[in-house]
Amino acid sequence: LVLALAVHIYMVYRPKTTPNTRVMARIDIKQAITQDDANKISAFMAHEKGVDHYLVNPQTSIVIFTFAPVKNSGNQIVNDFKANFNYKAERFMPSAENLEHSCPVAASSFTYKIYKAISQII
Repeated sequence: LVLALAVHIYMVYRPKTTPNTRVMARIDIKQAITQDDANKISAFMAHEKGVDHYLVNPQTSIVIFTFAPVKNSGNQIVNDFKANFNYKAERFMPSAENLEHSCPVAASSFTYKIYKAISQII
């Protein structure tokens, strides 16, 4: 019974990619950009496969976007971005510490703790 429960919890909480799944990603541009640059980046992102929403902030030189992982990958979008623009840019990837502290409600929930314990065993 415990094994059946463990398998059930694992199956329910494991990540699933569906056509409705959206992932958020960020590109950090390591140089200053103008509003004109931001407009060009916006036009590029509007036509990038799988990207459905994007924000370009010229004050911080950051591009944030959401995409459908069944249509494209974040790394491919960033590679396309780098190929089309002559910017020093990289995809922001949160550290393990960032992720650990990113959702305090889920991380402190009893169900999440059970899921983590079972996923480490499996």
